[in-house]
Amino acid sequence: MTKQIDRLLSIMARLRDKDTGCDWDIAQNFASIAPYTIEEAYEVADAIEREDMDDLRGELGDLLLQVVFHARMAEEAGLFDFENVAGSISDKMIARHPHVFGNENQTGQKARWEELKEAERAEKGATSALDGVAQALPALMRAEKLQKRAARVGFDWPDVNGPKAKVDEELEELDQAGESERLIEAGDFLFAAVNVVRRYGVDPEEALRAANNKFEKRFRVMEQQAQVSGEDFAKLSLEQQEAYWQDAKRLET
Repeated sequence: MTKQIDRLLSIMARLRDKDTGCDWDIAQNFASIAPYTIEEAYEVADAIEREDMDDLRGELGDLLLQVVFHARMAEEAGLFDFENVAGSISDKMIARHPHVFGNENQTGQKARWEELKEAERAEKGATSALDGVAQALPALMRAEKLQKRAARVGFDWPDVNGPKAKVDEELEELDQAGESERLIEAGDFLFAAVNVVRRYGVDPEEALRAANNKFEKRFRVMEQQAQVSGEDFAKLSLEQQEAYWQDAKRLET
């Protein structure tokens, strides 16, 4: 394993060599590479969801390349290197698992994990319960994390009825909003909807991903069924399209 890691590090160093490297790789910086890092992480998740282990192996390699790329740029700037990255996460995992690497009891480790993370944030100078929730997270995921952080310090509804009423309130405000207000009101509505889903114990990101997949699957079936019938789906009336939608739902069962 060390041999292959060293090989990958050498490849990246060669690509970034200002005299003999690749012009594209040399021109990159942290900001320009960040979108690729995010994209590769999602492609890993996609391979897992499709249960394609061959693809997962390749996608994990692509994601590892992103880590190596960032570490190489940091090394060139005299900030840190790949060894420091690996050492940092190793130290963190040991510190966060005192029940494995120390003498703590195995019970209650989820709460203990959060305590340790909060202690780490405090050491970094955090002044708010919301510090450390990354801005670059997908908006749906970030909304849930912000709400969970707020809930840990008591800022939360006592039950699901509060969030449900808030959804109704925000939907009414969206309905009444003028053009210049719609973006804000739409965001408030979505944020409230995330709160409801969270209170039911469901991961909003996973729920919406499942809904996306279900819609896509049904829509493709509708298009295929229309094609088999010799019809152009796009030219059908809404009523005819709805009939195909109902057929697609029945085919699922």
